[in-house]
Formats: sequence, C-alpha cells, structure tokens
Amino acid sequence: MTGAAGGPQLDRPIRVLIAKPGLDGHDRGAKVIARALRDAGMEVIYTGLRQTAEMIVNAAVQEDVDAVGLSVLSGAHMHYFREVAAALAARDAADVLLFGGGIVPDQDLPALAELGVGRIFTPGANTNDVVDYVREAVARIRGAGAD
Repeated sequence: MTGAAGGPQLDRPIRVLIAKPGLDGHDRGAKVIARALRDAGMEVIYTGLRQTAEMIVNAAVQEDVDAVGLSVLSGAHMHYFREVAAALAARDAADVLLFGGGIVPDQDLPALAELGVGRIFTPGANTNDVVDYVREAVARIRGAGAD
C-alpha cells in the first residue's frame, strides 16, 4: 500500500492484520503471534474469529496494512488463502504481504506460493522467526515500491 503522496511509507511502523477465517474457533496461536508482533514495535490489528475473506480484505485496506496473517487450523487453508489473495488483488492491494500459520501440509506449500502466499508457520514456530520474517518481507516490498 502507499502513502498519501502515492509512494511507499518507508518510515512508518509496520502494520499487520491478523485474522482467523472461517469457523475455526482456536485463536490462541493467532493471539500469540499478534502479541509478538506488537511487542516488536509493529501496529497489529486482530480481527477476531469467524472472518470472511471480504471482511479481512476490507479491514486490511481500511487500516492500510503492510501484511495480512491468516491463522488456519481447520484444514481449509487452500480455500481461505486463495480467497484472500484474490480479494487483495481485486482491491489493488496485491502488494500486501500475505502469510500465515496453522496446520498446513508440506505438499500444499508450492500451491500456496503460486497464489502469492509468503511463508507459512506451523504450530510451535518461534515467534522471533515470525517477527524477523515480517520485518524482512515488508522491507523488501517497501523497497521495491520505492523504485
């Protein structure tokens, strides 16, 4: 996303939206990641449970986030990531980093990458790894937009 002048906002804090799509009610992991990102100095918007792709992307655009993290433990990760990626593209927000966590089989990772999904973190991932990944990926995206 870009700043008011039309260029990337390189000096503002990283803004991350964390969402739980679908009917899965297990949100502890999402809250742990949200807290870790916040504690690392990022601005975090947690949308709560039972979000649709439209709700997630509307919030992402309204909040002008740099990244969207989805937590999916239900096995419906392909469906939700596909929907959110398509909705971000439709809203001219394909430059928003889309990443996630949950129970995702290794064999699904290439298909998620083809959708434009960044890294997927599985249960037990180190929160410092998530923080480092978001920082580095957003810096790359912001840097690419500065050209």
